[in-house]
Order: sequence, then structure tokens, then C-alpha cells
Amino acid sequence: MATILSDTLAEELVSIARTATGDSLRSVTYFSRSDFEQLYLRSDLERDADLDTFVGHEWRGYRETNNAYQTTETELGAHRYTIRAFENGYLLRVGTERAGVLLTTDDVTMQEFEEIAEAVSRSLEDHSESSEHDT
Repeated sequence: MATILSDTLAEELVSIARTATGDSLRSVTYFSRSDFEQLYLRSDLERDADLDTFVGHEWRGYRETNNAYQTTETELGAHRYTIRAFENGYLLRVGTERAGVLLTTDDVTMQEFEEIAEAVSRSLEDHSESSEHDT
């Protein structure tokens, strides 16, 4: 199976999410502008999600959100991540200009979302910087 990111980064992203959420973690998916890879899916969940459509929507949503808030000054500050609430869980979207991560969870606290978002952002930025130095 072809991968779009290093095993090291994949393991790091899953570890970050598992450490912060424990058994509440449902899935972890890494995405770029042109591809995606599901890194983790909890064993009690079905592998039947239409990830292609889902990731495409989230990538467009990420770009639109960032574009909207870059041009608008707000007392809230810069946009950092997005949390979506669903009937059966939550989605956390963290991204950079080049890539992002979607995590789905059962019920977790805002503090846990904050911890995951900060750690994932750091990991993506570190990976992006090291990739730029390698080229």
C-alpha cells in the first residue's frame, strides 16, 4: 500500500490523538491537497465511510475558513482549528497550507481538543519544515 507520509509522522499523529483521547478516539485521517490516508480506525467501527467525499469537503472547508478569517480582523484572533459536532461523535480538523488531519472522537473535553490541536499543528509544521530542508 502506497503511503503519502512517513511512518514516523503517521505513528506520531496517531500517538498524539491516542494519548489525549484514549479509547474515545474513533479515527485519524491525514490529508493533503491531492490525497489522503486513514491512519487509524477503531476496531469496533466499519470501514465503509466515503472518505474521498468527506476529505474533499473538509479540505475545501479548511481553505474557505482560512481565507475568510485571514481578511477579517476579529477579537477572537486567528483561526486555529475546527470542531464539528455530530449525532455520534465529534470531528476535529487541524491543518496547514499543505496538509491536515481529521480526527473523529466520542465525547471528549474542550481541553483535550485543545491539546490535540496544538500537538498536531506542531507535528505538521515540524514535518513541513523538515520536508522543505530535504528538498
